[in-house]
Amino acid sequence: MSFVGGCLCGAIRYRADAPIVDSGYCHCRTCRRASGAPVVVWFSVKAEQLTLLTGTPRRFHSSANGMRDFCANCGAQLFFRGEHADLVDVTTASLDDPNQIAPDYHIWRAGKVSWFETADALPRHDDGGPDWKA
Repeated sequence: MSFVGGCLCGAIRYRADAPIVDSGYCHCRTCRRASGAPVVVWFSVKAEQLTLLTGTPRRFHSSANGMRDFCANCGAQLFFRGEHADLVDVTTASLDDPNQIAPDYHIWRAGKVSWFETADALPRHDDGGPDWKA
């Protein structure tokens, strides 16, 4: 199974091939600032499972441990590459059909905005979750 998506203006198109590693809401300040939204939902795939079909994203080093790829034309945030170079996080909302991948958890809830809450019973973590290492 493949998941296809792209940026708002259509300059960048990608395909992510299954299986996905995980999927979750991120409430961290950096994701909020990069997206302009109160939360971002990501899914992760192994780097070799992500194929650019058209265009070349621009890269921004958003922290000492992370790089974000976005469209230089429309500004849509598409990918995050962190400490684990073998994985790429993909913004679920950039999929042609975001309903294909539902989130499984919430991370970085300690920094969430107070007026935003989701109506789900997914596990909530104040940090990066059970697999996160400080």
